[in-house]
Amino acid sequence: MFNKRVFAVLKRELRERVLTKSFIISTLALPLLMGALFGFQFLMMSIEGDSGTKITIVTEIDQITDVLKNKFSKMEWVKNKDYSIEYEKIEKDQFTKYLEEKKDNILKGKISGVLYIPQDAMKNKRIEFYSKNTKNLTVQNKLSRVLNEVFIDFYFKDKDISSEDIMFARTRVGFNSFKVTKDKEVTKDGGGNLVLSYVFSFLLYISLLMMGGWVMNSVIEEKTNRVSEVVLSSVNAKELMIGKIFGNSLTGLLQMAVWLSPILIVVWFKLPVLPVGLNISISFIQVSYFLINFFIGLLTFVGLYASVGAIFSTPQEAQSGVAPLMMLIIIPFFIAISIIKSPTNILAAVSSMLPFASIMVMPARAAVIDVPIWQFIVSFIVSIGTILALFPIAGKIYRIGILSTGKKPTLKELIKWIKLKS
Repeated sequence: MFNKRVFAVLKRELRERVLTKSFIISTLALPLLMGALFGFQFLMMSIEGDSGTKITIVTEIDQITDVLKNKFSKMEWVKNKDYSIEYEKIEKDQFTKYLEEKKDNILKGKISGVLYIPQDAMKNKRIEFYSKNTKNLTVQNKLSRVLNEVFIDFYFKDKDISSEDIMFARTRVGFNSFKVTKDKEVTKDGGGNLVLSYVFSFLLYISLLMMGGWVMNSVIEEKTNRVSEVVLSSVNAKELMIGKIFGNSLTGLLQMAVWLSPILIVVWFKLPVLPVGLNISISFIQVSYFLINFFIGLLTFVGLYASVGAIFSTPQEAQSGVAPLMMLIIIPFFIAISIIKSPTNILAAVSSMLPFASIMVMPARAAVIDVPIWQFIVSFIVSIGTILALFPIAGKIYRIGILSTGKKPTLKELIKWIKLKS
């Protein structure tokens, strides 16, 4: 597969990509663009994903428990049995022991979360939520609306309304989220990994589209200018395609490493530049997985874009052929953004193990929740299997198309190219 001629093509591609003004400008400009677009991180978050939620509400006061039962029983999502809510009265000094007993059920998904309402919540509206997935905003929003009504009713009971009372009524319930993991320590979750999930998705989306477009236009230009015919006098079509794919994929990997460097420096060295309360947790293993997964994605899409470039003679003609490839990137991007609101829904789990979609959706999930190891393995096998299945087809199209000129081939002719023996 690799020989001196392939490495020669690979070095040529790296030299022509990395040492260009467009590469340097795009590499440095994208972080600034991300900052400008940061406000759109919660787009496409319409999937609820909260059916089957099981919540245990723990209070210190019997009176509050009775009021909560009455309020929640009137909610449609409780009547429809989308939510199952149980109630416990536990003294404050016994709650830590109680939580330890429930930890295994939380990790196994038997309990979606434990909501603890201390006695002083009647004054400051601060409650505690313990869950394996502390970032299901749909669940928290639904619970907080009901809890806020209960707190207001309890607070204004037998009282004359004053300005302070009104200010209390306007104050929203605040969740202090604590992430439950297999480790003994229960850690407070600051929400930074939600931002990290969006950043990962956005970087993958931009890089795959950009590198694919570069490769396709490069192939079209070489084909039109007859440069490919000169190169093919020294190497065969397979060697040229392999060198081009790996050269451009390594270029994209280098660019991604540059983009991630500022984030990793800030997180790992704990530089005081993040907003207060925005905690980001990312390990070296997660970064390594992200880069390996990204490189696999580059190999997949760069190969497909190269084969599309070999079919057509002008960028205008290629737009019709590249549209399906763009959808293979755009649709997973929207899925990755939407699952930030509810990363445990079935769409997120399934798409993170599907061809093409796994490249973008799995890193987004892994940044927010603890993904089972077997799902990582399935995702990796699917991605490698996709490459092994597509490359022989893309190779045949590239080998014939790179030397074809004139009228663009029809679908019937493309099928004939694929059926030809190598």
